[in-house]
Amino acid sequence: MVKKFFEMMGKEIRGLHEAAYLLAFFAVMSQILGLVRDKLLAYNFGAGHLLDIYYSAFRIPDLIFVSIASVVSASVLVPFFIDRFHTDADKGRKFIDSIFSAFFLAIIVVSIIAYFLIPWLIQILIPGFVGDPSLPELISVTRILLLSPIFLGISNFLSSITQMHRRFLVYALSPVVYNAGIIFGIIFLYPFLGLHGLIWGVVIGALLHMTIQIPFIMHKETFPSFDFRIHWNDIKKVVFISLPRTLTLSANQLASFFLIALASLMSGGSISIFNLALNLQSVPLSIIGVSYSSAVFPTLSKFFVEKNRTEFLGQMIDSARHIVFWSIPIMVLFIVLRAQIVRTIYGAGQFDWADTRLTAATLAIFIVSVIGQSLILLFVRAYYAEGKTKKPLIINIISGLLIAGLGYAFTKAFFAFPVFAFFLQDLLKVSGQMGTSVLVLPLAYSIGILVNTYLHWHMFEKDYPGFTKPVIATLFQSFSASIIMGYVTFLSLRFFNLFFTLDKAWGVFFQGFFAGIVGIIAGILVLLLLKNREIKEVWATLHHKFWKSNVVVPDQETL
Repeated sequence: MVKKFFEMMGKEIRGLHEAAYLLAFFAVMSQILGLVRDKLLAYNFGAGHLLDIYYSAFRIPDLIFVSIASVVSASVLVPFFIDRFHTDADKGRKFIDSIFSAFFLAIIVVSIIAYFLIPWLIQILIPGFVGDPSLPELISVTRILLLSPIFLGISNFLSSITQMHRRFLVYALSPVVYNAGIIFGIIFLYPFLGLHGLIWGVVIGALLHMTIQIPFIMHKETFPSFDFRIHWNDIKKVVFISLPRTLTLSANQLASFFLIALASLMSGGSISIFNLALNLQSVPLSIIGVSYSSAVFPTLSKFFVEKNRTEFLGQMIDSARHIVFWSIPIMVLFIVLRAQIVRTIYGAGQFDWADTRLTAATLAIFIVSVIGQSLILLFVRAYYAEGKTKKPLIINIISGLLIAGLGYAFTKAFFAFPVFAFFLQDLLKVSGQMGTSVLVLPLAYSIGILVNTYLHWHMFEKDYPGFTKPVIATLFQSFSASIIMGYVTFLSLRFFNLFFTLDKAWGVFFQGFFAGIVGIIAGILVLLLLKNREIKEVWATLHHKFWKSNVVVPDQETL
């Protein structure tokens, strides 16, 4: 059994849709565990002060992760590894050792410095906790969490090796065990260690995220080793390429840090509401956007090395069409069923109806940007596959600044102009609710993301004429079917309201579930009437048994 497991984890996956669907399958598993994690957090703490401390403890470690650990992310290193191993395997292994040694020293030094600076950094990054009695505890747990970017950074590095060889199963399983570690901390460590137990669960999850990739890499004799004879020319090349990539990938995340800083100045629980809604909208993003962009990236890199421009564009069109095809209906379903989704997942224990309403409203605003976030991942990886960093860097910096600026402006406007506040509250059915100022933060985020998407799309179309037309055709069909699906789902909610009691979680779940099923059936019928191409391709891929097709044991010559 163990042998078969490792054989499965070591298989190579070549087909785009096969790889994307397998990644999506494990993304679903990871997201389910992530939702269980958030359910346990919401149940035990509600959207309150303690959960605000928990989420705030991630700010500084996350900042280190996006600024240092992302230097060795797969999107940065995979093209380097493919190029080095394609020419000389021995030089490729030396390159791995050199990059790993430099990165490890860098992140250790930065983490040690951050350990001592945390009391001052918190006052800048999370100003709402200045003078708070819980500040010493926040400092303590943040220091423990500094282990997390170290483990996850090493895991990032290792995943570049596994993805180079298209071992997506190893890569995809890492987030699953990460969430499992956090759940372990909530269930078994929190009762004995309190908030510190929650944080140690995160660290355990990060350690598992790293260690699960080690057996395959050691088996292939490509596990990095320390080599203090660092080849600084190689480091310079990677940093020169990765620095703008790191800024590109982290620009919107840094903007979200600013939004959380604003949330810390709002009413208690605002940080929790923001993060819980953000985590929910990340479910379709991870399943669709991350899966497709990760699956296509090695292929795009290969076509670029081979100078095959036609196939490069074809893969981009294919990926974008399916991202649009899946994202729009999911977006509509999330908006229509937002209360049912939030109540089913979070609504129990300390997480009351007021928390549910506000989280659902926040989710509805966030989810509008999911299609944009997914396409941005695809566009950025396409440019990275070509070794181009300037365009996505400029666009993401503009987007990040726009998000931060809008977040500040909307926060001011919410309190200065009652009409603006009333409009948001009435539109999202939270009139009279306390803490609605948090709604301006996802609004700023979604607007910034949609602007970002438009700019990336416009620039890519200029570089690759012909990209837009087939994707727009899919967008029109998917949007048309989704509007009808959403309307049918809305009407079905009223119908099933006659059969299920809504004062119980199971009643809310089944009302939303059956209404969603009816809506999905209506959407599928519309797509069939429109003779939609993507739904035929999805059926063909599933009928082809994607979990078995194009999966071969790697030949030794691939290393």
